[in-house]
Amino acid sequence: MFFIFSKLLVFIITPLVWIITLLFFSLFSKKEKSKTRCVRWALILSIFFSNAFIFDECMRLWEIPATPYKDLKTYDAGIVLGGFITYDQKIDRLQFNRSTDRLLQAIELYKRGIIKKIIFTGGSGSINHPDEKEGIYVKRYLLTIGIPEQDFFIENESRNTHENATLTKNLIKTKHITGDLLLITSASHMRRSLACFNKAGITTTHYSTDRYAGPRKFELDHLLIPTISAMEHWSTLLKEITGIITYKIMGYA
Repeated sequence: MFFIFSKLLVFIITPLVWIITLLFFSLFSKKEKSKTRCVRWALILSIFFSNAFIFDECMRLWEIPATPYKDLKTYDAGIVLGGFITYDQKIDRLQFNRSTDRLLQAIELYKRGIIKKIIFTGGSGSINHPDEKEGIYVKRYLLTIGIPEQDFFIENESRNTHENATLTKNLIKTKHITGDLLLITSASHMRRSLACFNKAGITTTHYSTDRYAGPRKFELDHLLIPTISAMEHWSTLLKEITGIITYKIMGYA
């Protein structure tokens, strides 16, 4: 039930949904004052959420900063959180999204000798396709690029961050994995991830990837020109803020 509720919540908190809802009410409202108010707020929200500079500054406050290589030691394993692969069954091809940086960074850390093993955690986050478990495809990919099977562990039943943490704890116990652990996920997702893993009793060091807020920019287009991508990225930030509040209420974080 919580899994389905979380999917519905992601839809509700999307800024574009708010804007469309306001415009919808403006069309059908019989009061001229209400029409004007709805259109005004739709315009204000459109300008605010499409401004890339405003988004960057808000995300900068939320994201857990990235860690330079010089500040890392050697870790017994790096825990990589899923959420970046879809599978096209028709052409038998994996498709990677922005968050694939989590896996790419983990592979580089492994190649550098900073992490000795890779632990991947991620099943299916889809209501319609529960059998398309991401861990299966990650295993295939790691083997394809030459990572020895004895150097990685796969957990492919989790559907959200809470289950990532609890099922990874079971995997660590089953596989007798000990020592220092590095938690590898998106900078925007790290705050909720750390809370879940701490709640599950897993002590980790954070390693943030695919940051949205990089070096601060004062370029004219970045400051003033509206972008669809900024509005899309706001959905990610609002999802994480809402997510950690919900998780704390549920006792997951």
